[in-house]
Amino acid sequence: MKNYKQTIYACFTGYIVQAVVVNFAPLLFLTFQSEYQIPLSQITTLISINFLLQLLIDSAAAFFVDKIGYRISIVAAHIFSGLGLIFLATLPSLLNNAFAGLLIAVITYAIGGGLLEVLISPIVEACPTDNKEKAMSMLHSFYSWGTVGVIGLSTLFFFLFGIQNWKILTLIWAILPIINSIIFTKVPIASLIATDEKGFSLLQLFREKMFWLFMLIILCSGASEQVIGQWASTFVETSLHLPKIIGDLIGPMLFAICMGTTRTIYGKFGDKINLGKMMLFSSISCCISYLFVALTASPILSIVGFCLSGLSIGILWPGTFSIASASIPKGGTTMFALFALFGDLGCSVGPAVVGFASNNQTSQLKFGILIAIVFPLLLIVGTSIFLIQKHKKHACQSNN
Repeated sequence: MKNYKQTIYACFTGYIVQAVVVNFAPLLFLTFQSEYQIPLSQITTLISINFLLQLLIDSAAAFFVDKIGYRISIVAAHIFSGLGLIFLATLPSLLNNAFAGLLIAVITYAIGGGLLEVLISPIVEACPTDNKEKAMSMLHSFYSWGTVGVIGLSTLFFFLFGIQNWKILTLIWAILPIINSIIFTKVPIASLIATDEKGFSLLQLFREKMFWLFMLIILCSGASEQVIGQWASTFVETSLHLPKIIGDLIGPMLFAICMGTTRTIYGKFGDKINLGKMMLFSSISCCISYLFVALTASPILSIVGFCLSGLSIGILWPGTFSIASASIPKGGTTMFALFALFGDLGCSVGPAVVGFASNNQTSQLKFGILIAIVFPLLLIVGTSIFLIQKHKKHACQSNN
């Protein structure tokens, strides 16, 4: 068990790497524009390619990870992440076309980030822990705290040493995935499916009715998370009338702190809490938080709703992985890869709904968030169905 604790710690670090890959480069978008004379349209292209490539990796992983093995895949994920960061610091200056250098870097670390998202959760799920739900929640808390650390430490570095030294910090962040890749060559990695069993094929998985319910829950979890997460900076800026740079820092950091707090608490005391009921309660609480944000005229109450949203959403994504693994034990890598795919789709759809409903007008942002309440409402429906089905199953087993 001691060795598998080392595996879990390496997975915790893996999610910090994921936080670096996702959150570091956006802090430098304005720097890229000024230093390399790159227009905003090309910056937008980088964001789109990063997102689309991660979706592609999510969908493709279901077909190749089991064939080449978890160890090779997870080591490769870290190497791609580290190389991508190294390329980010070096290629734009080395190549004649700075945008081409940035594009190569983004493609490289997007491959690593996509693989990390697919692999980390099933590796932890396969470890012989006493309470998998607690381990899964604690795992995902490291992404939240990693986000806080990346934003906070990077901002401190820029304050102390100047934004012009961003390449040095990028190379420092690249050390983390390189070291963790070496660790993953040594720690034990258990099989998600017993050696005498075979995981479900894609067709078998599609025949499982509960699988489609979990797909709905993970999609709405991603959407509910990013409805607030992606609009955090703009909301804080417009509600509290703070400068944009302060809104960029306070918004994402405050939201990540609230999410991380919930995940850490469940990671510590999850054995005393019914996960399904907590997810239902969190879905209801998320709806209430949206109403606070959307309907109150008080900036302070809006921020209270904003924080409540982070606290509510924290358990939904890792909770879905846990209840699905317990309900469909033969889902295997295919199921986790599809969850990553649909979760990421939700992360894209949620903010898009807000933007479309508000007509991209910050003055109508509250209306967009009100419309997006459809996602936590669907979560209430989905988690309620899960609890009902679970109760029926236990009743049948008791009668037998």
